Amino acid sequence: MAEFVSYEDFARLEMRMAKIVSVEAIPGKSRIYRGTIDVAGQTRTVIIGGAQYYSPSDLVGRMAVALLNLEPRTISGIKSEGMLLAADVDGKPFWLDASEPVPTGSRIS
Repeated sequence: MAEFVSYEDFARLEMRMAKIVSVEAIPGKSRIYRGTIDVAGQTRTVIIGGAQYYSPSDLVGRMAVALLNLEPRTISGIKSEGMLLAADVDGKPFWLDASEPVPTGSRIS
């Protein structure tokens, strides 16, 4: 297990519910997609892992927990402006979501 972080460090993380609105293949990449998420009317580009397990149609329309204040990172020439949180089971991502419908942009705390 990792070392403890303070509550103040945790509180600095801006996690919100996001809807995956588009997913595109990245030429030459078989494990990641370029995705667009909607967070309360604002869109962001994110890199989505698991392309070997999920088709774009499996992902579009899904809700997921997004970490939004992660420093942007360029991956395969694409600027990723956040990260979708997932459980990792033997390398396969299972995106975290809500058990009931919630609006995009809802804060995770």
